[in-house]
Amino acid sequence: MRMQPDLYMPERVGKVQLDYRWFDERERYSDGDEVEDFLLKMVQEKRDPWQVLRQDHRWPVLYHLTPGRTVITEPMRILPTDRVLEIGAGMGAITGALAQRAAGVDCVELSLQRSLVNAYRHQAQEGIRIIVGNYESIPFQETYEVVTLIGVLEYAGMYIHQAQHPAQALLKSICHRMKPGARLYIAIENRLGMKYFAGCPEDHLAYSFVGIEGYHTDVPIRTYSRQELIQLLAKVGFADPVFWYPFPDYKLPSVIYSEESLRMGGIPAVANYDLHRYRVFDEQKAMSSMTAEEFGVFANSFLVEVIKR
Repeated sequence: MRMQPDLYMPERVGKVQLDYRWFDERERYSDGDEVEDFLLKMVQEKRDPWQVLRQDHRWPVLYHLTPGRTVITEPMRILPTDRVLEIGAGMGAITGALAQRAAGVDCVELSLQRSLVNAYRHQAQEGIRIIVGNYESIPFQETYEVVTLIGVLEYAGMYIHQAQHPAQALLKSICHRMKPGARLYIAIENRLGMKYFAGCPEDHLAYSFVGIEGYHTDVPIRTYSRQELIQLLAKVGFADPVFWYPFPDYKLPSVIYSEESLRMGGIPAVANYDLHRYRVFDEQKAMSSMTAEEFGVFANSFLVEVIKR
């Protein structure tokens, strides 16, 4: 049964428009009601995020509130005339940064709670529309100059239900939403990231070495190696991807390396923020010993740009 908008589901928060036509309450994704209620209250009260972060050290609070998340947008080519489709906008960690550079941003977000956090967070920002629902269910009419998948592609198996190969189906659908010459940006962990070899648990499943050993066929969440991403994109018609390497990872990047900058050396420390871990060896020493090509294979995360030809 679909829930209809009511008094607790505003159609506009400040300048932000909310669209509930494809909201389905059965589709859920959450860090837990308690922490998400807390985050909604923080943005409704317009609390300073740095003040909140100094007092609350929980990982979801850091992940959703820190302004440092916006660093991932810096290599993206976004023109003032571009319209952006942000798939999996979450609580809006990068929505505002996209909206400041573009003519408008259409956000797609499965979670009602997270959509409300995003709306209250950016209520003074022009040009933001939040479509609440599963991307697969939304009959888009528009096409876009820029599309972002930040921490989303790995979850395709959970939310793309009508396809044998969900990640491929998601990318193919996105291609249809893009204008000729449009850019798609994907941020995702590397299945063969150095931190996983050194003992960090897999970010989504919380077990050590599970991605390296190969995901079980019944696991809907999966990340990809560099070569696997290249092959997946090629199946959809995206050729010549450009790779960047966010460090420590794409979630909280302090620096983003291009292919060219890797050849200049200077590898930062590798970190894992939210989970216990083993320490099998020193990741920084291992990464510093590698060539630029080897570094690209074992980077913890990727930011990938592909262009629709």
